[in-house]
Amino acid sequence: MINGRVLVIAGSDCSGGAGLEADQKVLAAHGCYAMTATTALTAQNTMGVKGIHVIPADFVEKQIQACIEDVGVDVIKTGMLAAADTIEMIARQVEKHNVTSLVVDPVMVSTSGAQLLPHEAIQQLSKHLLPITTVLTPNIPEATLILSENGYCELAQKQILSVSDIESMGRQIQALGPKWVLVKGGHLPFRFDMTIAKAENEKEVVVDVLLGPEGQVFRVQSPYQSSTSTHGTGCSLASAIAAGMAKGIDVPASVRSACRYIEAGIRSAPKLGNGNGPLDHFHSIQVLPFSPGRFIEYLLERPEVKDVWKTFVHHPFVMALGQGTLPLESFKGYIIQDYLYLVHFSRANALAAYKSNDIEDISRANEIVGHIVREMQLHVNYCKTFGISEGEIQKTEEKQACTAYTRYVLDIGQSEDWLALQMALAPCLLGYGAVAQMLQSHELTRRDGNIYWPWIQNYIAEDYTQAVRLGSELLEKHARLQSPSRIEELVKIFIHATKMEIGFWEMYPYQ
Repeated sequence: MINGRVLVIAGSDCSGGAGLEADQKVLAAHGCYAMTATTALTAQNTMGVKGIHVIPADFVEKQIQACIEDVGVDVIKTGMLAAADTIEMIARQVEKHNVTSLVVDPVMVSTSGAQLLPHEAIQQLSKHLLPITTVLTPNIPEATLILSENGYCELAQKQILSVSDIESMGRQIQALGPKWVLVKGGHLPFRFDMTIAKAENEKEVVVDVLLGPEGQVFRVQSPYQSSTSTHGTGCSLASAIAAGMAKGIDVPASVRSACRYIEAGIRSAPKLGNGNGPLDHFHSIQVLPFSPGRFIEYLLERPEVKDVWKTFVHHPFVMALGQGTLPLESFKGYIIQDYLYLVHFSRANALAAYKSNDIEDISRANEIVGHIVREMQLHVNYCKTFGISEGEIQKTEEKQACTAYTRYVLDIGQSEDWLALQMALAPCLLGYGAVAQMLQSHELTRRDGNIYWPWIQNYIAEDYTQAVRLGSELLEKHARLQSPSRIEELVKIFIHATKMEIGFWEMYPYQ
């Protein structure tokens, strides 16, 4: 689901930790649609910048126009802008297209110390871009550089001794035009008492200061982390803010959320490279091991499921049915027990309808019960050919395998959630269809003269395949909404229920 459209105008980082590559990861992690306009190509890694190739401003402009005029944009976020004429052009495009949300990360110097923005371009940034900026996100060195380039040398050179001093810097920069200014405090950690930390062992808190209209001030405090995994933190923070804004979240909440995102990204960083490594941009993303609509396919191909499923579908009892060699008394006993099982199977599906608040799911559960009732009538008609009445069927005592299986399903339904119950029901619903399809195509299956062939046909008929389709759609719909750990729990339920199905085949001799 796409929650917002963000156009990132920035440089590319071939090592993937900063620039456009990091921006796209951040936006993807926040569920936003990312577009890019590349201002420069860089040859860099965690050790530093090896080279910069600036993209001409007129070509950057074409990229911007291509994105805005077709897909549209909710927020523009800028990073490394590389040249003065690029900055001027961006300002024109923002005003031309009436873009109302602009996040500017004033990338001037890389983490490794490389100059990424010429001095002449900084004044163009102040003149053309800052007056139309919604949120500006300088770190303390960048804030100092902006103040120096705009004639505030005394303030820029003033030693920072408190959070109030950081606020003063931010207020002066805000006077240059930005609606909001976030001065990032990662370069100047504090002690818990809010005094400047002078030694490594004194660094305890990082304070980011957000200054807004009408004197608004917000402070975001984060624990200081002694880490070399800081490559691309500025790019990533600004993109996270842009993502929040694109989703309609106000600036203070977007900033706080973005700070927390970066804090966690540093903490769980993958420790790549030999220098300042990248963040973990996907620390809060859980990736399912299957594509939407392919859960059942994935489930049946899992190694621990595959063998159990094969044992069930190709069980000797099943193969004897297909070949017509199953002892008749075994089939009679089995079909009576299956009728008794279906009574509880209907109860379980009715319970599934009760446990759901979704009218579509309730309706489908009721449809499946209808299919089961029709299937039970087929059992009754079959038994009549053997001289067994429905009354006799109902008076028959359940075998232990039938009781164990049905009560397991009902217990899952009582003690766990709706989806767990569906997984307990799935081996029966899916399995009989799979068995019938396998027997239909198996070379040893006899049709002529096989008294069990009509039974097999029941499970390849449209009525039953429709029930399987309905049940499968329910599983697919809800499985994609689960966490990976929840999928593992559901797989275990499916395996156990499948083993119960195997026990059902083994109630009677099949030779």
